[in-house]
Amino acid sequence: MRPSLRFACLAAAGCATGFAAGAAAQQVVKPPIAQYWIDVATHSMAGMPEMPEIPGMPGLPGFMGGGAAAGSNHYGNARGMAPGRWLDLALYTRNKPSGSQASHSIPPGMQMGERLPLVPLVAQPRGEREPGEVTEDLRERPTGRVLIYWGCGEAVRAGQPRVIELGSADPQAFGRAFAGRYAPDRGARVAPGYSIWPNEENRARVPRGASLAGDHAIGGEGVPASMKFAIGPAQDFMPAIELGASGALADSIALQWPVVRNARAYFLHALASAGRDLVLWSSAETPDTGMGLFDYLSNATIDRWLAEKVLLRPATTHCAVPRGIFASAREGGAMLRMIAWGSELNLAHPPRPSDPRTPWEPEWSARVRVKASTMAMLGVDMPAASRRVPESRAQQPGAPAPGQDAQDAQNAQDATSSIPGLPGGAGRAIDTLRGIFGR
Repeated sequence: MRPSLRFACLAAAGCATGFAAGAAAQQVVKPPIAQYWIDVATHSMAGMPEMPEIPGMPGLPGFMGGGAAAGSNHYGNARGMAPGRWLDLALYTRNKPSGSQASHSIPPGMQMGERLPLVPLVAQPRGEREPGEVTEDLRERPTGRVLIYWGCGEAVRAGQPRVIELGSADPQAFGRAFAGRYAPDRGARVAPGYSIWPNEENRARVPRGASLAGDHAIGGEGVPASMKFAIGPAQDFMPAIELGASGALADSIALQWPVVRNARAYFLHALASAGRDLVLWSSAETPDTGMGLFDYLSNATIDRWLAEKVLLRPATTHCAVPRGIFASAREGGAMLRMIAWGSELNLAHPPRPSDPRTPWEPEWSARVRVKASTMAMLGVDMPAASRRVPESRAQQPGAPAPGQDAQDAQNAQDATSSIPGLPGGAGRAIDTLRGIFGR
């Protein structure tokens, strides 16, 4: 056999062997019998002490997202912005596709009893269209501009703002205005067949000082008996972000905060209306509108965006909004949001075999996601609220002294009413938010 031909045959044989080995290395992975999602959130309003409820603020949670009325708790609050500590639980099991009557056994540190009931969602009938109902979209094409600024610093950087004309002939202009980084939703897509908490059976609020750290177990119809796991301090409720701000809207606005325990990264975003323009600013080093970042992110996504300088590192304690970008904001003012992400925890049983030739057939999987967020109205000096707990209460976390809830509520209401530029307290804050969004 000629040398060139022999070499070609050997190479082909080697490739075939390598391909066969690669094919053999493909591990067979089956979906888990039961899947569980735990979303953990701490939301606050800057300048206000952390508390369960605020008298005089009916409907605030519903306005900020999640749909909760004052004094109640609904699934989805962990994805909203209503002040408080929130926990969303969702279960799906292939052994009970219609929905499992189940429960979540919780550690004593939660201070919410021994277990939380998981109740199946049921399909809601769709209402028929009313006679003569108008179905055409009567909204006008948006006009004006979107002005995008980015980066921490006292002065506007060269090349800013990025300007997008909404009234242009290009029908895609509005979509491009809010295009930017976003992470695909990896949470529970709750629908009939999923069992959730909070629910109609139990809407208890998570108390102050509650802790998820400890042993957990899920039990119920179609749930594997092995569904037990532990949650450590890294996935516990994060403390409220203690954000302070100083500076008028025409000036550079200084923002500062203590390091948030267990934070993996931070992001800040502000917006305001100025005439017919919408002004956006973010703490990123890239011109991202930031509209898609206020949700749970995976650890890999956080690490990648930290490397790309989209997010602020966990040791960061200050940032500045550039001078003058909100100087023309109308009476509604400028609203700022800040988010701190914790580390996501992914569990499965049994663990994935290291040998790719061994199929993986997990009985269950669980995902725990953690974040904290806060919001502030810019343009007035606002020191961070003190959230230190007196020693008499620190001995029993989450257990207020007699009358303490009422006192904290009054303190929070006083703190809100005393913020310059917000006469009328929380009601004024709500009006300000509605003014920004035109609602």
